[in-house]
Amino acid sequence: MPYEPPTHTVERSIRATTGAKVIAGVDEVGRGAWAGPVTVCAAVTGLRRPPAGLTDSKLITPRRRAELAAELERWVTAHALGHASPEEIDEHGMTAALRLAAVRALDALPVRPDAVILDGKHDYLGDPWQVRTVIKGDRSCVAVAAASVIAKVRRDAMMAELESQDDTYAPFAFAANAGYPSPVHRAALAELGPTPHHRMTWAYLDALPRWRHLRKVRVPAETTELEGGGQLGFDF
Repeated sequence: MPYEPPTHTVERSIRATTGAKVIAGVDEVGRGAWAGPVTVCAAVTGLRRPPAGLTDSKLITPRRRAELAAELERWVTAHALGHASPEEIDEHGMTAALRLAAVRALDALPVRPDAVILDGKHDYLGDPWQVRTVIKGDRSCVAVAAASVIAKVRRDAMMAELESQDDTYAPFAFAANAGYPSPVHRAALAELGPTPHHRMTWAYLDALPRWRHLRKVRVPAETTELEGGGQLGFDF
């Protein structure tokens, strides 16, 4: 399906209205997974023309996505990744875990951004960052699209490495599904139960009679739409 390539329109608007010079695009991957971390990439691109074919990572084939990520890591002015572990997701909830990962990514950049473009409508980052939220920013904004592709490829590689390092994870097929609830992943959970990399406060455990007793209970300080929608994604 044809799509419009991302532009620097939002970046230019922020520069014109706020005087910001360093602007980071931020996107996450792994929010809807049942296993593995949530990963955030922060990318600074300037206003240069991006590599051909850049768009939302979910619209790109895995092979081309890997090729494009390698191009982007050479092309961007700077980028960094931050992760929040399954244990942190269980302890703090998804919204707070996203903020942890995003702050880690932004703090790892060589220069602190003057402004941040955040994909989606929810500002999970907050003060002291100057944030502009953009719905479908991973399709419309160059910096966010770059962050989307890099985050997806790097997190997928992390999940594949888990499987390659430990044969006991092979039935879960993390290399194929990156921790999202594919049919193979669901079947392995039902038979073998969760691994140390699974999120143990999530409702999927209630549907597993042999393992539901393992579910941990977290009393959230605040319930948000973002957090409530995080358990049903199929982004693999």
